[in-house]
Amino acid sequence: MWYAIEGHDGQDVLTRRLEARQAHLARLLELRDAGRLLVAGPCPAVDAEDPGSAGFSGSIVIAEFESLEAARAWADADPYVAAGVYVRVDVRPFRRVLP
Repeated sequence: MWYAIEGHDGQDVLTRRLEARQAHLARLLELRDAGRLLVAGPCPAVDAEDPGSAGFSGSIVIAEFESLEAARAWADADPYVAAGVYVRVDVRPFRRVLP
């Protein structure tokens, strides 16, 4: 089943986000290569493609997992969690309709 994972950034964490980015992306690439990633990306903190020093308000990942527990475990192991980028992570089932 698909699951939506939304990480919410804390205040002033852009430096930590940038430091943990490579490890975070490596995990996403593993999902992609396994055919389990629908979409992933950050949410700019301002209405701009490149938010600059404003940074990001969080990230969204929609991926396929065996269960809600497996999706939560994957989310909990994210390098952004370990680095203190995310102050909260929401994981919920997602039903793909389009495309």
